[in-house]
Amino acid sequence: MTDKRELRIGLIGSGFMGKAHVFGYATAVKVFDLPARITLHTVADISAEAANRAARALGFAHATDDWRVMVTNPEIDVINITAPNALHKDMALAAIAAGKHVYCEKPLAPTAAEALEMTQAAEAARLKTQVGFNYLCNPMLQLARDMIEAGELGEIRGYRGLHAEDFMVDAQGPWTFRHDPAGGGALADIGSHALATAEFLCGPITRIMGDCVTMIAERPDGYGGRKPVEVDDLARAFLRFASGATGSVEGNWIATGRKMQHDFEVYGTKGALAFSQERFNELHFYSNDDTPGRHGFRRIEAGPAHPPYGNFCVAPGHQIGFNDLKAIEVAGYVNAIVGDAGEPFNFRNGLRIQRLVEAIQQSAREERWLEI
Repeated sequence: MTDKRELRIGLIGSGFMGKAHVFGYATAVKVFDLPARITLHTVADISAEAANRAARALGFAHATDDWRVMVTNPEIDVINITAPNALHKDMALAAIAAGKHVYCEKPLAPTAAEALEMTQAAEAARLKTQVGFNYLCNPMLQLARDMIEAGELGEIRGYRGLHAEDFMVDAQGPWTFRHDPAGGGALADIGSHALATAEFLCGPITRIMGDCVTMIAERPDGYGGRKPVEVDDLARAFLRFASGATGSVEGNWIATGRKMQHDFEVYGTKGALAFSQERFNELHFYSNDDTPGRHGFRRIEAGPAHPPYGNFCVAPGHQIGFNDLKAIEVAGYVNAIVGDAGEPFNFRNGLRIQRLVEAIQQSAREERWLEI
């Protein structure tokens, strides 16, 4: 028997990210000494059949096809939202009104105005929130930031960030919720990760010049017709940081052959860093202090010296995975809920990313630099 507080979880949506949340909880309770007991209480999905199937597969005690009933259930403490982006606001506001903590997948909302409404509601209710940017939980990203802050790279001059995948490369692929003009597009969907990483490593972005391009003008609508695509397939932006550094980011969901390329390069006066999500247990470091004739990027492999890698594996080089990053995110959020730590990436942080997305979109339309 334990005297730890119980946190009872309600999950909306049991697709890819819904499962990732469940795997995150399942792993987190095994590898971290969480200050709470986790109970998978209820899963809500589009139909009773889908919800019951998910409950059986994922270990929830209850299932429902009505998320509104679930969020008002007094037995539930935390609502996890992994539904389509356009539904996030209504679900989050209902959960907040019911006094629930909310863990929402990114993007927080289709628009910054909606994200602001959600943020203000949560803060007014003094509830703890989390937005799913679990790539930031990688020990190698924390190491990179520590090295930058310690001055190992000297003054940061340049940054390049990229998030590229190919899941929209087929022009005959169907129109989906990701193509909804309200908050859709490659920039909002995956470019948001590149923006979050840029600020995580290099600090606040202060100016932006964007370029957003639609390469596939229409897609099958699923009913025998065609539907126009109004959102970007590819977006890029030049950046200026408060530190004086300059850089660029790209979000691209038609990058043929790329399954998960979340990369960055950081250039300083004393050294540089390079990273790829395709090999995300590695960070590459170049130092000007190396002996002449011995210069080059050297590989730093993730290991127990890079917390919390050691919670997962006692041996360096054996690697952690995507769902482990979600477990680290879950652990941080559980610690925040019980009051032991600050929120790792709360609604206000998610609002910040949505504002950057919209600034890039506005800059692209107006073809000019914008101040942030």
